[in-house]
Amino acid sequence: MLLGHEGAVPSRLIAAAYRDEQEAAERVAKLGSSIDVCLFTGPSPYEVARRSGVLSVPATYVPLGGAALYSALLRAATERDCDLTRVSIDVLSRAEVEEAYADLGLDTANVHVREDSAAADFHEQLWRTGTTTMALTCVHTVARQLRDAAVPTLEVRPTTASIRSALNTAALLGAASQLETAQIAIGIVDIPTLRETSQPGSSRYWREELKLTVHRLLLDEARTTGLLLWSNDDHSYLTLATVGSFASATRGFRAPPFVERIRDELGISVEVGIGLGTTAQDAEAHARAALSWSHRSRGRRGFVVDRTGRALPVAAQEPARRDGSGAEPKGLDVLARLILALEKSHRDNPPVIVDAEITARSLGVTQRTARRLLRGLVEDGLAWPLPPNRTPQPGRPRQLYRLIREKLDT
Repeated sequence: MLLGHEGAVPSRLIAAAYRDEQEAAERVAKLGSSIDVCLFTGPSPYEVARRSGVLSVPATYVPLGGAALYSALLRAATERDCDLTRVSIDVLSRAEVEEAYADLGLDTANVHVREDSAAADFHEQLWRTGTTTMALTCVHTVARQLRDAAVPTLEVRPTTASIRSALNTAALLGAASQLETAQIAIGIVDIPTLRETSQPGSSRYWREELKLTVHRLLLDEARTTGLLLWSNDDHSYLTLATVGSFASATRGFRAPPFVERIRDELGISVEVGIGLGTTAQDAEAHARAALSWSHRSRGRRGFVVDRTGRALPVAAQEPARRDGSGAEPKGLDVLARLILALEKSHRDNPPVIVDAEITARSLGVTQRTARRLLRGLVEDGLAWPLPPNRTPQPGRPRQLYRLIREKLDT
């Protein structure tokens, strides 16, 4: 079965099997310089190899959170009739587990999490005292030990999509390692709106809608500029190219990539950090430092850190707002008044998805004024436009907007 994307970087897989995760470092050491990148089956063997100091090439692992955790929870509920609110889970972070349970509407008060792999005793003790009904483990050897001890156990396994994504990421990391003889550039593109709306209470559906739209725009821009791009986490992306390609894409490092198009089409801000270096590790470290400068610098959305560690802005101050320096507070005021009006008229479940009609009725203005106010919120990064709500009725479809109420808390 072919798991990699057809357009991925050409690569050849070399298997290194082991019975116990503790053998991972030994297997990596034996492969030596015959590989360009290491892809581990999960975070546990990756950590073993990393701590041993044998990693001399880029490395990554197949994630066991996200879709893999959802799949395990579904199997536990349907195949084992398990009480998901009374289980023990290892390796994954508490935050990952709580996010998954929040999405499913389940309580985590009696869910026990241990963020390491030496967890067989942890699971067994909880089950024998009646605290939990099942152990969910990400470690194959732990699963084997628990089954031998007659503890109800389910192993968290990666999904096909997770494996495919990890293979593509590993191939890109391997491509980066092959460029280390020449200076390369790595960029980190961060979307603050996605970072802010990952908090509990945000609409996951509309957040995923925005994430897909942003990813599509970034891929389109990357193709036209000759940059490699892949997802880094829920709110940021990594780009890779030679310094020459990055210089062309940024007009000689005078304008950060992607910023203008995303701001013009989606009305949200973008922060970019570009790092230069003779190795992928140096370039990525400099890119993260550059992104940190972007986070801290008000008004500037892009920085580059050269191979000496010197930081320089690559973006001029953001264009002036519609009403000058006072426009942002005005946009926040409009958002606050609209949210307050919606809370008064919808006490039980105030909406965050609105159109011109709802806005006009809530603020007591005309629909023409409401449309202008909503467009202003988009320009200020306080709302984003959603795909038009198409209906069988003739005429223009309703334009919907998602209010970013989290901006009021910053």
